Amino acid sequence: MNMPDDAMQGLAEQVDTAQWQWLRAHNERGALILVEGMLELVEVGERLVADDSTAVQSWLASQLLSKPTAEQIAIWNAEPDKLFSMLVVSPFVLIQEQLAAENGAAAS
Repeated sequence: MNMPDDAMQGLAEQVDTAQWQWLRAHNERGALILVEGMLELVEVGERLVADDSTAVQSWLASQLLSKPTAEQIAIWNAEPDKLFSMLVVSPFVLIQEQLAAENGAAAS
């Protein structure tokens, strides 16, 4: 099942950057889903919106999608300014860690 191009474009325009301290409340209500870097946030959002349970189950099984672990949360709590890419696909908030190298890689 393919989404219309305008719906996919709409999701792409909703990807934002957020600090961990802004995301904590979403974690506390169990809404955060951590997306591994090899996946695109928009693609994951599209699959969720399209109710593509086959793709989502596959990603969950291979741990490309997961809830943040207690260890990750502790690390992020110690670094509240840590940046994440985020996409809201109600009722979930998809997040992806931004690596420090991404923020200054083009500055050479």
